[in-house]
Amino acid sequence: MFLRATIRRKDGKEHRYWSLVENKRVSGGRVVQRHVLYLGEINSSQELAWRKSIEVLEDGGPGGGADRPRTLALFPEDRCEGVLPDASIVRLKLSQLRLSRPRQWGACWLALKLWEELRLDRFWAERLAPSRKGTCWDQVLLVLVAYRLIAPGAEWHLHREWYGRSALADLLGADAALADSHKLYRCHDRLLAHKQAVFDHLVERWRDLFNASFDVLLYDLTSTYFEANPPFPEGDKRRHGYSRDHRPDCVQVVIALVVTPEGLPLAYEVMSGNTADSTTLHGFLERIERQYGKARRVWVMDRGVPTQAVLDEMRQADPPVSYVVGTPKGRLSRLEQQLLARPWHEARPGVQVKLLPQDGELYVFAQSADRIAKERAMRRRQLKWLCARLKQLSAMRLTREELLMKLGAARQRTPTAWRLIAIEVSPSSGIFSYRLDRNKLRVVRRREGRYLLRTNLTEHDPAKLWTYYLQLVAVEEAFKNLKGDLALRPIFHQDEARIEAHIFIAFLAYCLHVTLKRRLHAMAPGLTPRSVLEKFAAMQMIEVHVPTTDGRELLLTRYPQPAPQLGMLINKLQFELPAQPPPKITATEVNPPPPV
Repeated sequence: MFLRATIRRKDGKEHRYWSLVENKRVSGGRVVQRHVLYLGEINSSQELAWRKSIEVLEDGGPGGGADRPRTLALFPEDRCEGVLPDASIVRLKLSQLRLSRPRQWGACWLALKLWEELRLDRFWAERLAPSRKGTCWDQVLLVLVAYRLIAPGAEWHLHREWYGRSALADLLGADAALADSHKLYRCHDRLLAHKQAVFDHLVERWRDLFNASFDVLLYDLTSTYFEANPPFPEGDKRRHGYSRDHRPDCVQVVIALVVTPEGLPLAYEVMSGNTADSTTLHGFLERIERQYGKARRVWVMDRGVPTQAVLDEMRQADPPVSYVVGTPKGRLSRLEQQLLARPWHEARPGVQVKLLPQDGELYVFAQSADRIAKERAMRRRQLKWLCARLKQLSAMRLTREELLMKLGAARQRTPTAWRLIAIEVSPSSGIFSYRLDRNKLRVVRRREGRYLLRTNLTEHDPAKLWTYYLQLVAVEEAFKNLKGDLALRPIFHQDEARIEAHIFIAFLAYCLHVTLKRRLHAMAPGLTPRSVLEKFAAMQMIEVHVPTTDGRELLLTRYPQPAPQLGMLINKLQFELPAQPPPKITATEVNPPPPV
């Protein structure tokens, strides 16, 4: 590797910009140069008569104390002929230049920009005052949220490894004490008191940034498990219940979330792990009404969330609370004969609906050609695998117990196809027979890609009602991001309050995630927040050490010049890279050692 200078003329002046470059041999015997690191303007000159002065921070002077700025002129040691002796002139040993401490800078800087864009820096600065020992709790929280967004994991890993490999200390002007394990855990204890204020603050920011409206709200629930040792105290939220993560062996909590169709979160609540979905909606309706006032909102929910009593209450409210909700398959069976007599209407290309008014509500039976093709392909794939597996098992010599275990494994892998196969196992041996139940197959084929919706919006366009229901994927995607990209699960905290604080930190990280997503959506819908974070994570900060001829050392902390595609992305996001940190130089020794 070697240093290469690029000279540019600007406003009638020459500027020299230094880069670290390496030669790489490629096919055909050619040698190409690869840009490794952009150093910026480090003030070396090709002409002895030209001098460029910079301000350098001098570390650790004779009296100690804070860094002191000095103006120095830097020259390579082999180009100092004819330069008069001057205390402000520093001769550099470029041949002994070395690099150290590479650390991840780009994604940390992007997380900080998103944090500032939501004005969470001001919000938390007002509410998390520094401790008497000088701990900046708002910065500790930012470290926790950035870690959850960029490389989610346990707080212990954040303390032991990740923080030292990131440039957050440089960006925040802090040191390693910010990621002390005790501070990370104690920060959790200060957050939940401000949860409602965060919801109110975010609603205003969603309006300002994205002109968001809250006429349509999506409501759904999920669960998340964690490692713990029951039993727990009375009233503790850690309970066994229906696990959407397929971990019934672990205790869990249930999370209810309200988002807009764009995925912007408004509020969430943590409930006991054994809470039934149908018991959660009533309290959330009251909470949203208290927070945002009464308005004609449309609530979109999946089947199983609202009870009949809650729907009746929503219709009788003043003003009525509108809803679009999926219905269980049992209700479709009861209404199937009435729906058969109804004509199909084309709601939009590829989507047909049947309308059935009943008891002040409107049932919308919708079928989508795309969904039919997708669900049919999934069912065929499962059925093909299951039939092949059953054929293999029929050729094996197995005991009855072994056969039952293998059949159980096949059932777990293909639950949809399993319901279409009639299997009879001999009561005394490992022999069985199987056949396709064609009556069940006809029923399944008739219902693939078809949904029955229930709403009190009797005057609305059926196509719009179908669109409302499809928007439920936004809240499902929110849960997917929380559990996938942000690694909400599993939770290893043992204290219930810190478990809720852990979920709150993940919620704040999701707010940064969805803010980036909305910014990217305006540029290119195909860009995902995770892919962009990975591109930014390639920008590493590094320390450049250049010894001087008088025994001192010049330190330049630099992030590289972004690659062209990343620079274009930064420009499209309307972000501006910060100035490079100022160089530092060690102080001159008061009593230099005598020459040997």
